[in-house]
Amino acid sequence: MNYRHAFHAGNFADVVKHIVLTRMLTYLHDKPAAFRVIDSHAGAGLYDLAGPEAARGGEWRLGIARLMQARLSPEVAALVAPYLDIVRAFNDGGDLRAYPGSPLIARALLRPQDRLTACELEPKARKSLIAALYNDAQARVVDLDGFTALTAFVPPKERRGVVLIDPPYEAPDEFSRLAAGFAAAFAKWPTGSYLVWYPVKRRRAADELAAAVSHAVAAAPSKASGLRLEFSVAPQEEGGGLVSAGLLIVNPPWTLRDELKAILPDLARPLGQGGPGRFRLAALGQRLGSA
Repeated sequence: MNYRHAFHAGNFADVVKHIVLTRMLTYLHDKPAAFRVIDSHAGAGLYDLAGPEAARGGEWRLGIARLMQARLSPEVAALVAPYLDIVRAFNDGGDLRAYPGSPLIARALLRPQDRLTACELEPKARKSLIAALYNDAQARVVDLDGFTALTAFVPPKERRGVVLIDPPYEAPDEFSRLAAGFAAAFAKWPTGSYLVWYPVKRRRAADELAAAVSHAVAAAPSKASGLRLEFSVAPQEEGGGLVSAGLLIVNPPWTLRDELKAILPDLARPLGQGGPGRFRLAALGQRLGSA
């Protein structure tokens, strides 16, 4: 598998992931205390949708492009407005030409007291990210392995914030490294919020990751909670592309579950391929679809 951000910018998985990230960061605005966003595998920051990587599969046409044309209920339109407003800010004139990745979405939601730490090892992506955040006093780009960064930067001095873990899943041991990295970070900062993205290509690998994260959360002395969400746009075919992806959300805002119950049905219609998409939502550690 290879889910480097540039090849899949703006696809259905980005849309779902970034809406959830936006809702989590928007919730943190309710209190004046500063927060930190730590993006362990940040990518290039901004993606040219006409560039060779994004254009190769054109996945954004079935993702963000469809959502921006979709008719949403007034409630859902209000909930996704912060996310869509950020995307539009990078596309003057209305035509989709660029898509902001997670570090630029997070940066757009920082208040003056908040900070962003974005980690990226791949030289080309890191160079682009540095350019996108050039001379930004609130954002720091770090040349560090994302899994090393998980324990290096938690807990942040702000003591509030979100850790986004979204690796490219290039290495065969990526799932196990992610599980171990999360457990180590969570042990150091059990009150932080975590957003873990994973592809659903092999059911066993996805379930084992969810179980490992659930076990780490359950073993913590603090009363942590979590959600598990999976979103599919089409049935999986042998050798086919990515059509299902998941999120593990640890210490989510208390409002998030109800927000997702409103948002997900409205996303299923425009993002589905050959029919409406499907989603399953459950409390972390419970069977998917049971909550």
